[in-house]
Amino acid sequence: MRNFLLYIRQILQIWFFYLLVRVLLIVIGYIRSRLILKIFYLIYSLQFVSSSHDFALFVKCTDAGRIILSLYIDDMIIIGDDINVISVLKTKLAKQFEMKDLGYLRYFVSIEVAYSPRDYLLSQSKYVTDILKRAKFTDNKIVDTPIEVNAKYFFTDDLPSLDPTLYRAIVESLIYLTITHPDIAYVVHLIDKFVVSPTTIHWAAMLCILRYIRDTVFQSLLLPSTFFLERRAYSDANYGSDPTDRKSVTGLCIFLGDSLIYWKSKKQSIISQSSTEAEYYAMTSIIKEIFWLRWLLANIGVLFSHPIPMYYDNQSSI
Repeated sequence: MRNFLLYIRQILQIWFFYLLVRVLLIVIGYIRSRLILKIFYLIYSLQFVSSSHDFALFVKCTDAGRIILSLYIDDMIIIGDDINVISVLKTKLAKQFEMKDLGYLRYFVSIEVAYSPRDYLLSQSKYVTDILKRAKFTDNKIVDTPIEVNAKYFFTDDLPSLDPTLYRAIVESLIYLTITHPDIAYVVHLIDKFVVSPTTIHWAAMLCILRYIRDTVFQSLLLPSTFFLERRAYSDANYGSDPTDRKSVTGLCIFLGDSLIYWKSKKQSIISQSSTEAEYYAMTSIIKEIFWLRWLLANIGVLFSHPIPMYYDNQSSI
């Protein structure tokens, strides 16, 4: 009877802490939501207009030019030509909220920004270091590629991972790292499929990615400054590459001038009957992204009157 009462007591304690955490999360979410709504109200009161293609992007046009505000929860980037309107905006924000003006853009949501008159550099070297620390990654091995050649992974590979929670956390961090590391987009897509029940083989594949990013920690994404904003799009499909369901993988990227501004690696939602069909599906995906980017760029004043060239390497699709 005593053991039974102790067991009931432990169950009640667990439920109490669970309910307490839930209540705290609800309160924190409510406070944050109120804060975001107040920021939105202030931005709209200054005649900023939200983009219909990205609701966290606000634009205001004045006689002196255009002001663009990008909002991420309670962090924001403000750029534009009208210095007076920007000063008014920052003054009103400072009166309403406890805010800190960090000056020129150097660091934003784990993205480091360096720039010169000729180009911009985006990197996440500190974020990579944090990932390696979280993974308790101590060996000094490095690799030249983030995945082994012709590697195939299955849900039933080997024994279950000793720490699936850490595996999920590292994969989530690697997904965010693809913002400045398009070279790992495909391999992160591969290991992301196994977050529910990872095995030791999947853990080893993740370690290979960590060894790769350790070797490339200081590599940056270069965005050259240029007045020639020619757009180019590239798409490809890896036909039937997923061994579990025979679905193909789409790979695409879009350039604005010499700057790589968009890329994606994603498994297709259908099973293609041929490589040509897989290529058509990939081209359909990139056309959707092209239209979205065209409308988004138009919101910030970048207009195009000519069609965008699209490149792919499948002769039967032409």
